[in-house]
Amino acid sequence: MDGTGICPRCAHETVEQLFTSPVPGVWAVLQCRRCLYCWRTSEPARRTERDAYPDSFRMTADDIADAVEVPPVPPLRQRG
Repeated sequence: MDGTGICPRCAHETVEQLFTSPVPGVWAVLQCRRCLYCWRTSEPARRTERDAYPDSFRMTADDIADAVEVPPVPPLRQRG
């Protein structure tokens, strides 16, 4: 499925298959190459299909470009 499909969250058309079920054809884990959203194909339509994905969670290319970068987790303090 690499390169096919559409991202439910941002409508990007490049979706990569990351994993497949141990039993062939049961499910696959897909990831959008633009927004990095991941989903399993066996999840309900509200998680896997653009038309059913909640409007409040949809993203555009501009939303992604303007998103605040999450700061890294600082290193653990040394006991002393």
